[in-house]
Amino acid sequence: MITAFVLAAVLGAAAPSAAVPSVASPAPSPAAATAVSFRAISVPDGGGPPIEVGVWSVGDLAAGQGRKLIVMSHGSGGHFRGQEDTARALAAAGYVVASLTHGGDNWRDSSRAADIAERPRQFTMVIDHMLKAWDGRPALDQDKVGAFGFSAGGFTVLTAAGGEPDMTRMSGHCRDHPDFFDCRLVSAHPPSALPKTWSHDSRIAAVVAAAPALGFTFDRARLAGVRQPVQLWRAEKDQILPSPLYAEPVRDALPRPPEYLVVDDAGHFDFLPPCSERLAAQAPMICAPTPGFDRAAFHERFNREVVRFFRANL
Repeated sequence: MITAFVLAAVLGAAAPSAAVPSVASPAPSPAAATAVSFRAISVPDGGGPPIEVGVWSVGDLAAGQGRKLIVMSHGSGGHFRGQEDTARALAAAGYVVASLTHGGDNWRDSSRAADIAERPRQFTMVIDHMLKAWDGRPALDQDKVGAFGFSAGGFTVLTAAGGEPDMTRMSGHCRDHPDFFDCRLVSAHPPSALPKTWSHDSRIAAVVAAAPALGFTFDRARLAGVRQPVQLWRAEKDQILPSPLYAEPVRDALPRPPEYLVVDDAGHFDFLPPCSERLAAQAPMICAPTPGFDRAAFHERFNREVVRFFRANL
């Protein structure tokens, strides 16, 4: 049985606390700090609880601006602020960024973390809401959306962009690797059923996937629908999703070769921003420095490269 903390940390989480955990972002320039605004919204999800979403943008949103929307998906057990430094960097670059907290797979509630098909469904619902119901929708480009995901979020965006994962491969994977975090998560919270259908969104025009989970569930046939440009990241010393079972199968199976970046000396949680002192005390597993690696310096590069990719491809 996985401890509550490990469940929160599996595949890129933030540790539970009495309030949404905060992370320390690399300090923005004074102009960017002034310009980027934030608001929290709720997106209806049928008869279930609403989806919590954080939205970052700059300046006034006026009709006809054609602002590009980027939707973000966190790792399992995380929350919408998990990649806030990247969200702010993208907003400062002129994008409207919407990051959701996945229902049933977040820092408060991991009871449905293994019902993985819920993630792309919720992701597409947020796109729908932002483009069709959000009060700032007249400013948005209705045809092209960017997708960013980390860990389980990387799996989410690849699936939402057209991937068709084969979840029957999970049993063989966990027979061979019962101590891997994804297998321990499934053991603690077995899925209600194997997914029969997956939610896709043709408006997704560019994808950033950092340390994607469940890469072994994809092959060429099952990623044939992902024809968008993809920026794919892997941490060289990923201890949660170790090489070569996760990012590499995605790299090899995409029909269009991705922009593939391997981060030397980095661990899995180095894709999360540097932790505040409070979070570091509560969650050493995700916050402990990786020997020989400067997480803050890396995030300056990471955010710059993500902005560059979306500017070139969105």
